[in-house]
Amino acid sequence: MIIYHFSWDLSWFGFVSWQVAAEFGWRVFAGLIAGSFLFLSGAGIYLAHHEKIRWRGFWRRELVIVAAAAGVSLVTYLAFGETFVRFGILHAIAVSSLIALAFIRAPASLTALAALVFATAPLWASSAVFDGPFWVWTGLGHPGYGSVDYVPVAPWTGVTLAGLCAANLAQCAGLPGRLRLWAPSGRFAATFRFLGQHSLPIYLIHQPILFSLVWAIAALGLAPDRAASAFQESCTVSCLAVQGEAANCAAACACTLDGLKQDGLWEPLTGNPMDPDLRQHMNSRYAQCLANPALFGPEESGK
Repeated sequence: MIIYHFSWDLSWFGFVSWQVAAEFGWRVFAGLIAGSFLFLSGAGIYLAHHEKIRWRGFWRRELVIVAAAAGVSLVTYLAFGETFVRFGILHAIAVSSLIALAFIRAPASLTALAALVFATAPLWASSAVFDGPFWVWTGLGHPGYGSVDYVPVAPWTGVTLAGLCAANLAQCAGLPGRLRLWAPSGRFAATFRFLGQHSLPIYLIHQPILFSLVWAIAALGLAPDRAASAFQESCTVSCLAVQGEAANCAAACACTLDGLKQDGLWEPLTGNPMDPDLRQHMNSRYAQCLANPALFGPEESGK
């Protein structure tokens, strides 16, 4: 989780080229992290309440999670505006915990069936009826906006119920008792025990710390120019379609970028990239760079 969020922060401020929010591998990684949270949440609910539901403890935990979820929504609204967290991982844990409670004493087979129903619901129950912000929590429609974190009831409650089912089967097999006999000790085990016992505070504070750290570094002017990197990449791709030499194209585009900055036109161009006069000047600079024998030699520049 910390690795993912730190990578997201680096991507957000342009320190790295990979797109954490969009690339398939990162999305799978994020899904595995969220899934592990919900799976362990379901398993924990079963282990804590399968003999007798401890209502006081359950509601205390539920209120803490709801308060934390509301705090995340507020902070992300202040930080990211309309892409704030409307229904994220903590919201999902709070709602799925209530649903899981109904299956505490249910047979494992019934819980597994319910998990399958929730997990597959977006495939067979999605409808335009659930479009819009009011039904965002269901996962059965199109919210109509983006969010920095979105973990709806369907399909994610299915993962919580899968964790509950797994804990039920493990309890029937006597696995918790055997694990208690193992009882690892030492500094390594103590560290993991501490992390597990303080998972919510760690979740709540690690990202503000990491985000603030990366923001501070960016504020000092140490972040790379994302617009310049995007220009260099786009320009090189366009050049390759005509020139065919990657090294030459990269040099010509870097020359063009430097020329625009020297002319004081880079900032205006990034602010208004479709301005015809600015684009004409950019194209003129690019042509000059391509024709510069100091970059490519007489033969290359004459192509």
